[in-house]
Amino acid sequence: MQEVVAPGEQLARARELAGRIAAQAPLAVQATLANARLAVRDGEAAAEAQLPGELVRLTQTEDARIGMQAFLTRTEPEFVGR
Repeated sequence: MQEVVAPGEQLARARELAGRIAAQAPLAVQATLANARLAVRDGEAAAEAQLPGELVRLTQTEDARIGMQAFLTRTEPEFVGR
């Protein structure tokens, strides 16, 4: 992610973005990072080829169910990393 902020605001903005990422489902964040690393290492086509299977795996997790329930009930999810 790239963003320009006023001088002296970099750390505050970085912490804000880190907080938003940390609030997401940990398995999804891990999968996103792994896919980005794969793209850097083996190319975009390799990362794109792996993505469908990874998405299926993620939709079958407890965190996916928690996220959907939170969406339907308009509450904050409490992810468990499973």
